[in-house]
Amino acid sequence: MSDDLTRRVIDLETRLAHHERMAEEMSQVIFEQGRTIDRQTAQIRRLIERLLSVESGGQRSPQDDKPPPHY
Repeated sequence: MSDDLTRRVIDLETRLAHHERMAEEMSQVIFEQGRTIDRQTAQIRRLIERLLSVESGGQRSPQDDKPPPHY
């Protein structure tokens, strides 16, 4: 191979290696973001359930029915 062709092949191989590494790094970031989204979705669901329970008057304690201390 000529020197020019050899340089071009080496340049292409270098660029390919760089792009492969970037793709792996991006894949890891996307995976971590997916896990974060899953955790946040579960937290939001639990908060919604608690909010709906409070709004519907559920989980009242016996102390809630006592008259205030000034009576």
